Amino acid sequence: MWRTRAAAACVICRSLANSSYGIKKKSLLQNLHLVSRSIHHPYYPSSKFQRPPLRISIQQFSSLNRLPLHKTKLLNAKHGYQSHRNFWLARLASRLLKVRYLILGSAVGGGYTAKKTYDQWKDMMPDLDEYKWIIPDFIWELDELVDFEKLLKALPDGDDLAKLLPDFDKIGESLASLKGFLSPGSPGETAFRATDQGYDNDKQFKKVSDKEKIDQLQEELLRTQLKYQRMLERLEKENKELRKLVLQKDDKGIHQRKLKKSLIDMYSEVLDILSDYDASYNTQDHLPRVVVVGDQSAGKTSVLEMIAQARIFPRGSGEMMTRSPVKVTLSEGPHHVAFFKDSSREFDLTKEEDLAALRNEIEIRMRNSVKEGCTVSTETISLSVKGPGLQRMVLVDLPGVISTVTSGMAPDTKETIFSISRAYMQNPNAIILCIQDGSVDAERSIVTDLVSQMDPQGKRTIFVLTKVDLAEKNVASPSRIQQIIEGKLFPMKALGYFAVVTGKGNSSESIESIKEYEEEFFQNSKLLKTSMLKAHQVTTKNLSLAVSDCFWKMVRESVEQQADAFKATRFNLETEWKNNYPRLRELDRNELFEKAKNEILDEVISLTQVTPKHWEEILEKTLWERVSAHVIENIYLPAAQTANSGTFNTTVDIKLKQWTDKQLPNKAVEVAWETLQEEFSRFMTEKKGKEHDDIFDKLKQAVKEETIKRHRWNERAEDSLRVIQHNALEDRSISDKQQWDAAIHFMEETLQSRLKDTESVIEDMVGPNWKKRWLYWVGRTKEQNIRNETKNELEKLIKCNEDHPAYLANDEVTTVRKNLEARRVAVDPSVIKDTWHQIYRRYFLKSALNHCSLCRRGFYYYQRHFVDSELECNDIVLFWRIQRMLAITANTLRQQLTNTEVRRLEKNVKEVLEDFAEDNEKKVMLLTGKRVQLAEDLKKVREIQEKLEAFIEALHQEK
Repeated sequence: MWRTRAAAACVICRSLANSSYGIKKKSLLQNLHLVSRSIHHPYYPSSKFQRPPLRISIQQFSSLNRLPLHKTKLLNAKHGYQSHRNFWLARLASRLLKVRYLILGSAVGGGYTAKKTYDQWKDMMPDLDEYKWIIPDFIWELDELVDFEKLLKALPDGDDLAKLLPDFDKIGESLASLKGFLSPGSPGETAFRATDQGYDNDKQFKKVSDKEKIDQLQEELLRTQLKYQRMLERLEKENKELRKLVLQKDDKGIHQRKLKKSLIDMYSEVLDILSDYDASYNTQDHLPRVVVVGDQSAGKTSVLEMIAQARIFPRGSGEMMTRSPVKVTLSEGPHHVAFFKDSSREFDLTKEEDLAALRNEIEIRMRNSVKEGCTVSTETISLSVKGPGLQRMVLVDLPGVISTVTSGMAPDTKETIFSISRAYMQNPNAIILCIQDGSVDAERSIVTDLVSQMDPQGKRTIFVLTKVDLAEKNVASPSRIQQIIEGKLFPMKALGYFAVVTGKGNSSESIESIKEYEEEFFQNSKLLKTSMLKAHQVTTKNLSLAVSDCFWKMVRESVEQQADAFKATRFNLETEWKNNYPRLRELDRNELFEKAKNEILDEVISLTQVTPKHWEEILEKTLWERVSAHVIENIYLPAAQTANSGTFNTTVDIKLKQWTDKQLPNKAVEVAWETLQEEFSRFMTEKKGKEHDDIFDKLKQAVKEETIKRHRWNERAEDSLRVIQHNALEDRSISDKQQWDAAIHFMEETLQSRLKDTESVIEDMVGPNWKKRWLYWVGRTKEQNIRNETKNELEKLIKCNEDHPAYLANDEVTTVRKNLEARRVAVDPSVIKDTWHQIYRRYFLKSALNHCSLCRRGFYYYQRHFVDSELECNDIVLFWRIQRMLAITANTLRQQLTNTEVRRLEKNVKEVLEDFAEDNEKKVMLLTGKRVQLAEDLKKVREIQEKLEAFIEALHQEK
C-alpha cells in the first residue's frame, strides 16, 4: 500500500518535472532540501544528493533596494495525463493555491523584516539634527533653485536598472550543478557526508575560546565604526565641496543677495572690543572662548594648527615661540585665508609663501608686543582664519607653562605666564583645552595642577593627550595611557578625554599627511582594538567637533546673562554722566581728538589773517633787538674812533659787508621763525572765553611743540635775503628831511637805551650813591668801594683829555693803579680796564647824543654836500642805512611768512595731527581726565551691548 502510493506520487512528480514553467524549467521539487528529496523520493532516477547552494544576500541598505523587482511571468503549466487518479485537477489546483499563499506570505514577512531591520539601522545612526547649523540656509532652499522633477525625469527607469542586476537564481543553480558534478559517491553518501561535515564544524566551533570570540567581535565593531567614520568623512567632504562651490557663486553675486556677517565673526568682534576695555567699573569679561593651555612643547600649537587645518604659527626646536596670547577666530568660507583684525592683507593658506609670511608676521607682532626686559606679553594678537569645513569657534593660544626660568629669560617669566593663564581660565564660561604631552611622564606635568585649581569639578575642561604614537611605543603598559586619558594619574576632572597625533615631529609635514598618518595609526593601534579608547575619542577631527559643540553650548547658555550685565553697567554709566556733565555731549577720546583737531586747524588758519603791518612791526623790532648790540659794539663804536669822515665811512662799509655776508641773513631768518612760533603759540594758547575747553590744552601744547620741532625754514630764503640786505645797506642817499629826522630819532632811542644799560652796569659795579645810601639805609661792599675809587680816578683822566681813545695805554693803567695805592686802595689792573670800558662807554654815548642834537639842523648841509667839521653827521647816515635795511628785511620776511611758511606750518600741523590720530597711546596720554574716561567707558559698553544683542538675535534666528 505504501509502495503503491509512493509510486503514484513519483508519477505525479515526474509529470510536474517534465512540465515547463515559463522561460525557466524548474520543478517544484527542486525547491525542497536535497536530503528531503533523497528520503521521500528514492525512485526518482535523476535526483542527486547535493549541499544546498550558498545564497549571497544583497546589501540591505543599498540605494537600489527601492527599485521594483523583476516582473515575474505567470507559470503556464502543461498538465500531463494521469491514469491513477480521477481527481488530479483538484489536487493540482490545491498545490497551485498553496504555492501562491507561500509566495504571498514570504513577501509580507520579508517586507516586515526589511522594515524592522531598516528601523533598527535608522536608530543606530546618529541624530544629525544638532548639526543642521553646519549646512547653510541656502542648502535648504535648493529646491527653489534646482528643478528636481527634471532631474528625476532625466534618471533611468527603475526597471532598466533592475535588468542590469545579475540573475542570482541562475547563479545559484550553476553553483549547485557544479558541486553535484564534482562530488563523488552516491547521493545518499553525499548527503550524509555533508551532514557529518556540518557536525564536525559544529564541534570545532564549540572549541573556540571565549577570548577569541570577544576579539572577533571587537574587530568587527572597530571595522564597523571605521567604516561609518569614513562614510561620515566622505559625506563631510562632499558637503565641504558643495558649500565651497555655493559660497564662491554667492561671492560672484549669482544670487544677488547680501551675505550677512557670520555668527562667529560677530562674536569675535565683541571679544576684540572687550580685550581693549578697561574694567574700571567692575565689568568683567565672562564671555566664552576656548583657552588652550599646556606645558611648553606639549603640542598646543600643533593641535591648534590641526584644528585650523594650516601651519600658521612660528615653530622652534625647544625655544619658546608663543610669547603672547593669540586669539584665533575660526569660521567657514569659500577660500582658506587668514588675516589680522587691524590689517587688510589676506594670507592665502594654500600657498607656502603666504604661510611663511604669516608665520613671520605673527613672530614680529609677538616680539614687538614684548616690552624691554620682558620675555612674554599680555597683549593679545587677534587672527581670523576662514576656510571650507572649519568648525566655528574662538580659541586663545597661551604661552606654554614652564617650570624653570632659563638663561635669556626675564626673572619673572614663570610668574607672568601663570598670571596670564589664570586670567583667562578664571573666566567661569571659558572652555579650558588642557594639552598634555603623552610622550613624557604625567608626573612631570605642571599645567594639570593649574587647571585643577581653576576648574576643580572639570565642568568646562577638555583633556587632550598628544603624541600618542610615541606614548604607545615608549610606554611599557598600555593601561597607563588609559589611566592618563581618564585622568586617574592626577586629580583632574574633565568633560571629555581625547587622544590625538599631530605628526611625526617634522615641521615640514603638511596637514593632509598628518591626518593620513593619524588615521592609519589609530586603525592599527592597540588602544582601539583593546577598547581602551573609543572611536569618538581619537583624531583631531573628533576633537574639533567636540570642542565646537561645547563652545556653542556654553555661548548659548551664558551670552544673554552677559548682555544683561552690560545693560546694567550702561545704565550706571549714563546716570553718572547725567549727574556730572549734564550740559556736555558724550564725546569719547576719538571724538574729542577730532574736535581739538578742527580747533587747531582753525587757529593755524588765523595766522593768515594777521595784517602785514603787524608782521613787519614785530619783525623789525625783534630783529633790531637781536642785532643792535653788534651794530653798536662792532660797527659804530670802532668807526667812531677814526680821525675823519672818510675813514669812518670806509670802516663802516667794510664791517657792514662782512656782517651781511656772514651773520645778518641767518639772524634775520631766526628772528622770523621765532616770530612765527610766538604768533602760533599765542593763537594756540589764547583762551576764547566761555567756549574754551581746558581739556585740549595738553594736546595743543604737544601739537605746537612737535610742529615747531619738525618745521624748517626754506633754505633758499637766506640767499635771496642776503642780496636784498646788501643792496639796502649800500644806499646812502637820504631823500628828504622826514627820513633824516627819523634816522636821528632812531639813533637817539638806540643810544639812550644803551646809555641807560651802561648806567645800570656802573651802578652795580660801584654800589648805590649817597642819596640811596641815606634814604634806603644801604651800604657798599668792599669791592664796590674799590670800583668806586677806580671810577673817580678814571673820570679825572677823561676830563683831562676829552678826545681820549677808547682804550687805556699800559702806562696810564700803571698811573691809575699807583694813584689808588697812594690812597691805600689796592686794585688789580684788570679791574681798572673793566671799569674804564664802562666809563668811556658812558662818556661816548653822552657825546653821541649831544651830536645828534646838533645834527638836527644838518640836513641842509648834508643835502648841499657842505664840508663843516662841526656838522659831520656820518653816524646819522649810518643809522639811516641800518633803519632802512631793517624795514626792507622785515618786508621781505613778512612776504616769505605769509606766502610760504604759514602754509608749510599748516601742512606740518596736519601731519602731526594725523600721526597723533594713529597713535592711541599718544591720545590716551594727551586727552585725560574723568570726563574722557567716563565717555570712553560709556561708548565701549554701548558698543558691546549692541553687538551682543545683534549676536543674540542672529543666534535665535539660526535656531
